[in-house]
Amino acid sequence: MQIFLTAEIRAEKFHLKITFESLLQDSQDYATFEQSDAHVVSVIRFSMDIAGKQFGGLSVEVRQPYGTDFESEPLEVSRVSGGYRGPWNHSGFAELAERYYRSFIGSSGRGIRIQGGSNIRMRNNMFVSRQEAQLDIPDELGGAW
Repeated sequence: MQIFLTAEIRAEKFHLKITFESLLQDSQDYATFEQSDAHVVSVIRFSMDIAGKQFGGLSVEVRQPYGTDFESEPLEVSRVSGGYRGPWNHSGFAELAERYYRSFIGSSGRGIRIQGGSNIRMRNNMFVSRQEAQLDIPDELGGAW
């Protein structure tokens, strides 16, 4: 007689609250006639609250790869810097960071609206706007925060 035991594995998730605080657009070259030179480099600053713990002074770098279309191609988002080393959902966060970025810059941005420009160069534009977002992350620590 064989007995099989099964264990239920539940993937617990935490709801992380992110507060985006500011965007520093370090540089952006938007050149429709020189696609290979088009790029963007920016820094997003934010804080997080996870399971009642606050993490402030965090940032990520946001980049548009050289030669890609600014409006349609996804942006690259770096790893978090500033002290958080816990569980993470990078693809979910990258989507939120890109949405925050594009709320300021691009054809639908409220800070710098670019539509059909031929050669635009921008440097050191600072946008300060608190926006909150939710992110699900896996509970890899079993609730031990």
